[in-house]
Amino acid sequence: MFIADNPTDPSLAPDIVVTASRDPVEKDEAPASVTVLDQRHLDRLHAPFLTDLLREVPSLAVAVSGPSGSLSEVRIRGAEADQTLLFVDGIKANDPASGNAPRFELVNADLLSRVEVVRGPQSALWGSEAIGGVIAVDGPTGGATVGMAEIGSFGERRGAARVGIGNASTGLSLGIAGQRATGIDSFNGLGDKDGYSNLSLRASGRWRASDTLAVAASAFRLAGVSQFDGYDPVTFLHADTKDESRDRLTAGRVAATVGDETRLYATASASLLASRNAYYLADVFQSEARAKRRMLGLQAGATFGEQHFILAADDEHESFDAFIHYVRDHRALTAEWRGKLGPLVTDAALRLDMFNRAKDATSVRAAAQLPLTTTLRLAATYGEGIAQPTFYDLFGYPGYSAGNPSLKPERSRGGEVSLRWAQGPWTATLTGWKQNLTDEIVPDYGGAIPSTMNGGGISHRRGVEFEGGWSRSDRLRVSASAAWLHADQPADGGGSRIEYRRPAWSGHVAADGRAGRWSYGALVAYTGPRRDFDFDAYQEVRLGGYWLAGGRLAYRLTRQVELGVRVANAFDARYEDVVGYRTEGRSIHVGLRVGLPD
Repeated sequence: MFIADNPTDPSLAPDIVVTASRDPVEKDEAPASVTVLDQRHLDRLHAPFLTDLLREVPSLAVAVSGPSGSLSEVRIRGAEADQTLLFVDGIKANDPASGNAPRFELVNADLLSRVEVVRGPQSALWGSEAIGGVIAVDGPTGGATVGMAEIGSFGERRGAARVGIGNASTGLSLGIAGQRATGIDSFNGLGDKDGYSNLSLRASGRWRASDTLAVAASAFRLAGVSQFDGYDPVTFLHADTKDESRDRLTAGRVAATVGDETRLYATASASLLASRNAYYLADVFQSEARAKRRMLGLQAGATFGEQHFILAADDEHESFDAFIHYVRDHRALTAEWRGKLGPLVTDAALRLDMFNRAKDATSVRAAAQLPLTTTLRLAATYGEGIAQPTFYDLFGYPGYSAGNPSLKPERSRGGEVSLRWAQGPWTATLTGWKQNLTDEIVPDYGGAIPSTMNGGGISHRRGVEFEGGWSRSDRLRVSASAAWLHADQPADGGGSRIEYRRPAWSGHVAADGRAGRWSYGALVAYTGPRRDFDFDAYQEVRLGGYWLAGGRLAYRLTRQVELGVRVANAFDARYEDVVGYRTEGRSIHVGLRVGLPD
């Protein structure tokens, strides 16, 4: 049974999406642009990080600040890195101790069973930070016991195990995964190596007590250590330093549903997330930030024929401890209607977010989808997104900046129109979209100490996306995408400038399959030229485009043992996602997987 307000129920099939509505909806009936990566695809690619997989998503830019395990940012449709909402096993995972940003570098891909990305503003459904879109990932599912181990280039060591008992309605799933690598020197290749390590623990359970009562729970712990080259404390220039971050996120959630989700139900939920981010220089402690988020939710849904109504209330309390202790509260009310009017599929939502530390905000969404022929559909969506000020925006940093308690949430408004074609094994979608960001929170240098303010200009974001796929059987499945993006923001002194770290062109081709004892997966992703800012030279620079190619070929030695070879950066591309931070070249990895599901 679906736990109604949980955006990632692990029992859902790949053709059901759970973040395009407050309740799950069939992908074909979701007007918003959605990309779903299923368990088979994830296993066959065998990528180490979630960010490696996200390069398949149109209009999504990944920026890793150096070698694997380094700080990773994701920008959807030109939005800022802290304007994406991340759910991990149904728990809101944006880190309040790190400026509300998702900590993608901590998300080990070895325990993922599903990845779902909804593009475009979704705050009318999910609230703050859902400006660029929503990413939801699930942990281990099913009844299989699987273990894997891998070694490879740059001192990589990788291992994971997951076990599941029961079925989709009643069962328990557990997983543990760890990675480490010695890495490379990200500064100039001549200094000490910048490595990483991480450890992930995931658990989820579900219990269907009766036909009208279901309980679900999930928990995770994501911890990582990342070495990086920061800035010289004397010259303030980028240098070969011994900086190190030690970070962790720990969270848990429980939810209970009473009723029948196909007619009338009510769900109550509670979750708690705690984060700690510590910074060291040459193994000497420098600073630390801690935060907690407690969330309570109540959602009710009713279905009358082909009309579905949802009401939800959320209560959120956050605390922040670094240089001082701060707290804030946030409450929200959401209403959604989804239904069919003849052949027209419609969806509308309205949400009121009430902040005690910032101005209140209202957001709306309206969407419709109309079949034009038996194989062609027209979809359109208008949506609004908001992002609340961070603790640093509101309260500043003593000695460096002053806060601004009068800030309004950032706001994005826009829409998309898409044509979706499906016939036999073929699918294709062409989408045009546009968004405008206002009230962006920017630095304010007008006082004696720098502060923050809501900017008065408009950041324009627009683009075109193409997605296509072919899949006749499990022997071979192919997907491809191409995207064009334009994102600008007001420039100092007037006019506008292109936003940094957003490529104008990007795309991918991916394939996976299984034939007899062989299984295979490959991904080739293109990131076009983009701009960045070099703080050493204090000037704008151009980063060149690059192709990243990788894949895995595996052979089943027995029914339960598989030997695989994985290649990353097969073209040996020399590239930087962030100016001044080198990335690894070609690497080869060999591993075993045991206890394979059929």
